[in-house]
Amino acid sequence: MLDKKYLLPQDALKLILHNLKPGCLTVETIPIEKAYGRVTAEDILSPEDLPGFERSTVDGFAVKAFDTFGAKESSPVYLTVKGDIAMGAIPHFSLSNGEAASIATGGMLPEGADAIVMIEHVNVISNDLIEVLRAVSPGENVIFRDEDAKKGEVVIKAGHRLKPQDIGALAGVGITTVKVFKQPVVSIILTGDEIIPHTEKVTPGKVRDVNSFTLAGLCYENGAVPLKMGIVRDEYDKLKETVQKAYEISDIILITGGTSAGVKDLTAKVIDELGSPGVLFHGASIKPGKPVIGAVCNGKPVFGLPGHPVAVYICFELFVKPVIHHMLKVTDKNFKKTVKAKISRNIHSQAGREDFIRVYLEEHNGEIWATPLLSKSGLIMSLVKAQGIVRIPSELIGLSEGQEVLIEIID
Repeated sequence: MLDKKYLLPQDALKLILHNLKPGCLTVETIPIEKAYGRVTAEDILSPEDLPGFERSTVDGFAVKAFDTFGAKESSPVYLTVKGDIAMGAIPHFSLSNGEAASIATGGMLPEGADAIVMIEHVNVISNDLIEVLRAVSPGENVIFRDEDAKKGEVVIKAGHRLKPQDIGALAGVGITTVKVFKQPVVSIILTGDEIIPHTEKVTPGKVRDVNSFTLAGLCYENGAVPLKMGIVRDEYDKLKETVQKAYEISDIILITGGTSAGVKDLTAKVIDELGSPGVLFHGASIKPGKPVIGAVCNGKPVFGLPGHPVAVYICFELFVKPVIHHMLKVTDKNFKKTVKAKISRNIHSQAGREDFIRVYLEEHNGEIWATPLLSKSGLIMSLVKAQGIVRIPSELIGLSEGQEVLIEIID
């Protein structure tokens, strides 16, 4: 039977967030060239209209639309060519009734023009005369001066993680710097007498460091800066010294290993001594990841993560990632990529606990099937092979073969 003292993951996360202040990081101003992936600290307003002038979306002729009304191949409309508009140049003439001007894609419309006739719908009779074979309406094939952005309009909201297209838009309206939240520094501490650096040769009883690399990558992906603090032996004084140092130089602390109830597991005690309120939960109703520790110590979040690589990944997604976004005041909705699939076999689960099952996907007869990778959480390769995660809610006792499920895609 499930131990009732363990919280469901959503309730455990609420405890952490309740004790954390959103947007608690400092703000800095940086060039837009360095702002990819950073989180905006304020609304960004466009200082000007974009594109700032009426421009053509096609190669053709700028016209007054009403001059073309009724034009068709059997009875074309004849217009006088007033001039040519060079790319990047300002037209120094205007169009009167019955006149047109040659223009390329992206060219600026002359005064008096309100539409573009595509070159495919024109016969050039001479240098100064064309026949129009198809009518156009006002605004056709034209981008207006403020159609992309209006001066004073909010183009990017506060709390938005800047994407490449966002940076391009900022450059387009002439913005060169942005105010963003400082990236949180996340200390990563490995514990365990059995852990050795990845550069060393494995001997019986030893395993190479896997978790610091997984966690560092997850930090980078979510807008944080990882700081590896090394491998600490299962000794109270050494662990406390390292954790205290991490507390002084980072915004979030992650400690892997030493979270279960063994004699050497000192993590919870060391965390609780860091500051108030200390450990908020020790264990959650999840599999894998049940022994996870969540704490807030004088405003800083601290997590004790299980030592198994898959559990580390699941716990980061459930707890650390939302905390990073909370601290950065990220307002973007975190829509996970999902796909519906049929489960390929029965899976047992325990009521009152959320299970996270790794799966790979295959297509058979036009249907997507999810095959569980039912390996132990200490096997990192099961996560490498997995294409998605099936979450079995706490109210269910399993899944039946052929049942449709929602798969959270692993990028």
